[in-house]
Amino acid sequence: MESESTVTTCYRHPKVESYVRCTRCERFICPACMREAAVGHQCPECVKEGARSVRRARTVVGGRVSAVPLVTYVLIGLNVLAYLAEVVDEDVVDRFAMLGSTPRGYVPWGVAHGEWYRLLTGAFLHQPPTQGTFGILHIVMNMVSLWNLGRVVEAQLGRIRYVALYLLSALGGSVLVLLITPMVFTVGASGAIFGVGAAYYVLARRLGADMGQVNRFMAGLLLWLVISAGLTSWQGHLGGLLTGGAVALAFAHAPRDERRPWIQAGVCVALLVLLVVCAWAKVHQLT
Repeated sequence: MESESTVTTCYRHPKVESYVRCTRCERFICPACMREAAVGHQCPECVKEGARSVRRARTVVGGRVSAVPLVTYVLIGLNVLAYLAEVVDEDVVDRFAMLGSTPRGYVPWGVAHGEWYRLLTGAFLHQPPTQGTFGILHIVMNMVSLWNLGRVVEAQLGRIRYVALYLLSALGGSVLVLLITPMVFTVGASGAIFGVGAAYYVLARRLGADMGQVNRFMAGLLLWLVISAGLTSWQGHLGGLLTGGAVALAFAHAPRDERRPWIQAGVCVALLVLLVVCAWAKVHQLT
């Protein structure tokens, strides 16, 4: 038992007298080291340890919860920057648009001639302001759709899974274009956005949301797919829709245990391999 004359000091500041103990480690702490706790005060080290031991909130598919849709902002920013580059230099579209091959007699270029990056870069380009069916409305409509859908889906998936969904959907759209219409220039984020739309539907069902509004949205998305077939690349839309739906199903219905991230990653890798093999087979046929 301590004597009443015993002087106790802060364990972090030995020259400062202290008579208050940390409620967690019971060491003496001075006013400068006191941190408010649910009961009494804790020392800085115990506060840090407690913060590390708190389990971070997770989304329904296992992603980290984030309040700011950072990935959606970045994707919109990249699309806008690419569009500005098109306006400044028209050759940007020719250099980076999705193209499988060119008719015989033209200078060889495109995915069929080694420019594999076009499978993704084409998904960040849009019709120039004065060209195509929609002109500047092409990027405006796509970015508005990405803004409305992306924020919701990113919050439900978490950032890493959302990036995987978006890029795989973009790639899926480009690969279907390559398989069906390899001689046609194709640009636009529509394939990726259709994939995000498919994920919105799958996750709404998984979360038990009111499906009335969600079903109307999906019906409108499919109706636009049909109506726009003669005006836009329905192949890119359909490829993105199917790929995004497959990725979302894997994310939403993987078992909720330690196997979940491995199964989700495995499905993404399997889809990536399938898309690459399909693209390679088509390129082999073209060349």
